[in-house]
Amino acid sequence: MSSPSNSESPNTQPDLSRFVSNLSWQNRMLRAVWGIVWLLLFRPTPRIAFAWRRFILRMFGAKIGRGVRVYNSVRVFYPPNLQLDDQVVVGPDVDLYSVATIHLEMNVMVSQYAYLCAATHDYTLAHLPLIAKPITVRRGAWVCAKAFIGPGIEIGADAVIAAAAVVVKSVGPREIVGGNPAKLIKLREMRS
Repeated sequence: MSSPSNSESPNTQPDLSRFVSNLSWQNRMLRAVWGIVWLLLFRPTPRIAFAWRRFILRMFGAKIGRGVRVYNSVRVFYPPNLQLDDQVVVGPDVDLYSVATIHLEMNVMVSQYAYLCAATHDYTLAHLPLIAKPITVRRGAWVCAKAFIGPGIEIGADAVIAAAAVVVKSVGPREIVGGNPAKLIKLREMRS
């Protein structure tokens, strides 16, 4: 059985020739300069050069608290939309797609290869316009390795997002969630 041709099913493919970014020229220029600085002065730094990377992120408009540890392989889309409160750790190869604000509150840990994605596209329109929605991760939460956090999500205080979880709806305080899509596993019991 042959697959239908494009002539049999018009308008089933998005018309990306009409796609126009709704991001400003200033945004694009800053991201271009940021990309060069990231490549030359951020990425090649020694793993322990946290103070230097905090300085660079602040120079590009990120709000960075005390004791923040951002590893050299972390990718930040747009630093002015990044807010990291005190004692946040952003592990190796994390992708912070900060089209909208990404706010990590105090003592949040984001483990390696996690992807925090603060934008999507409106798939109901042929030209797929960009939709940016902020992400907030509340104090003490842990986003485990390879987890995906979608746009507009809030992760509650002390919550745990299990490894490789796909979070498409907000997570309450102390909830441990996992899977695709992420579902409640149990509540986190804290010991001193």
